[in-house]
Amino acid sequence: MLFYSDFVAEHDEWSKDDFEKLVQQGDDLGARIKQAFELAFQKHSKVVIIGSDCASLTVEIVEEAFKALEAFPFVVGPAMDGGYYLLGMDRFESSLFENIEWSTDQVFDQTLKAIKKLNKSCYLLPELSDIDYEEDWNEYGWQL
Repeated sequence: MLFYSDFVAEHDEWSKDDFEKLVQQGDDLGARIKQAFELAFQKHSKVVIIGSDCASLTVEIVEEAFKALEAFPFVVGPAMDGGYYLLGMDRFESSLFENIEWSTDQVFDQTLKAIKKLNKSCYLLPELSDIDYEEDWNEYGWQL
């Protein structure tokens, strides 16, 4: 499943033959991620959601996340700005999207607290940088 922020781009690099393309729904980032998990769990037993703004995310890290879900109920890839670039679950847990200050440097810590409150364990992936500003992009040596 591939979720777009405002509209589905029909003729981009992601083939509709390979991806179910949907528009995100919800008033904030948490609501949009929650809705994506709900839809994905209708078809899959383990779900990993990644952001599109982490240039250093690799296939190997995504594979590591799915493998971790064999032993852990949650997997999180922390971002250097205090958020996360990846969240995975072995079953849907809506409480992870409650009482989170979205788009702040508290998202990762608040998510870990929500997992701890459930008395569940979490596998942590390597911390990576995501792209929020042009300066972040330029750190990779690319120009807009």
